[in-house]
Amino acid sequence: MKEFKITYFFDEMHYVRRFIHIESQEKAEALVRSERDQYISFTDSRGMYHELHARHVRVIQISEYHRIDKSSKTKGT
Repeated sequence: MKEFKITYFFDEMHYVRRFIHIESQEKAEALVRSERDQYISFTDSRGMYHELHARHVRVIQISEYHRIDKSSKTKGT
């Protein structure tokens, strides 16, 4: 499974991000297309619940996301 970041832009300053785990970019795109013109609900990584209607989104971006484990980095001396 790969992780993808989906960003829903409402205008130049307002957006919501959603992270999904799915097999490929093509399947992520198909998911976004299947949700077109309906309500989408999800809880983000901060535990905040979001509900939006895809019709009111101006731009949707999908990109593969590569998490960096910040806890494994050691500090320099």
